[in-house]
Amino acid sequence: MLIQSKKIWIADQFIAAIIATENGKITDILPYGSKPVDVDYGDKRIVPGFLDIHCHGAFEFDTNDANEEGLRNWTKNIVSEGVTGFLATTITQSEEVLTKAVANVAKVMEDGYEGAEILGIHFEGPYLDMVYKGAQPEQYIVKPTVEQFERYQAAAKGHIVYLTMATETDEDFALTRYLTEHGVVVSIGHSAATYEQAVMAYAHGARSMTHVYNGMTPFNHRANGLVGAAYRIRTMYGEIICDGNHSTPAALNNYFMSKGPDYCIMISDALMAKGTPVGSKFIFGGNEIVIYPDGSAHLTSTGGLAGSTLRINQGLRILVEEAMVPFNYAINSCTINPARCIGVDDRKGAISVGKDADLVVLDNDYSVIQTYCMGEAKL
Repeated sequence: MLIQSKKIWIADQFIAAIIATENGKITDILPYGSKPVDVDYGDKRIVPGFLDIHCHGAFEFDTNDANEEGLRNWTKNIVSEGVTGFLATTITQSEEVLTKAVANVAKVMEDGYEGAEILGIHFEGPYLDMVYKGAQPEQYIVKPTVEQFERYQAAAKGHIVYLTMATETDEDFALTRYLTEHGVVVSIGHSAATYEQAVMAYAHGARSMTHVYNGMTPFNHRANGLVGAAYRIRTMYGEIICDGNHSTPAALNNYFMSKGPDYCIMISDALMAKGTPVGSKFIFGGNEIVIYPDGSAHLTSTGGLAGSTLRINQGLRILVEEAMVPFNYAINSCTINPARCIGVDDRKGAISVGKDADLVVLDNDYSVIQTYCMGEAKL
């Protein structure tokens, strides 16, 4: 298949070109207008497919539900926002629930599905801090152990690729070391760690931070906290929820401009409520949540933020148009940066020959005109 546009994102710039795809891969990049094409998108922007490495669910499905058809419905419909790959993300629960959840993801990955690619599992909890737990149910928060994680990974058939934990609760960094040695990304999150403890976690292998600003010790000029560490450790990836609610546009700008173009990762942290009407109520991690008019999810008991219903294409709009983040910083955060973080940048995250033909065609208002997953149009 040949598609062309006057604005294709290649080498940190928009160029006029033709993309040739075959058998799910990009096979050639040709000069614009040099051949007859199957689809001509004119001056509409074509960017790499979006990757969301922290999302719990959508369309009334949550990863913890362990429901095969719910997961398949998610992968099929999430392409509407330009997502071509994601990590199915758990929330703290009992070992029984989490074991079933990861086993369900593994089964669907093996049995087949349509739409966006499941790149693995993001295991958020249960190894978290009680003070910064957020909406995570405290009764199931436990101390991290290698032995318990091995049971989870066995049930997941090796598909847990990213784990959020409060690394200060990891005695002698035993699990941090183990995960790093076995190729699982360790992300510091829902954590009361000090700046100094964060540096030590990095020294032992931690390479990311979970939803920067949220669920972590704040920045103070004398006690720099995890937010300070997120700024200062230049080669530490940092997820950030770009909905304008979890962090203001000014806070987003501060973080992106401090961090640079290569280590920020936009996430949705989306819940099963994504794709449902305002006022909808759901049980998330044993807690009731309700969707506000701005799309944010809140605990009905306390009113506290509990997650989002952010669509990644709208997160890109917020970053560029409201937070005034340079386009290359913003697009990298939902394409090549998450791909590098979880080690799939050999085939994901950029438009170049040899990569998977995962593409998003954007209208001027950032709405998605078309999403291609492995070269197949999905809308």
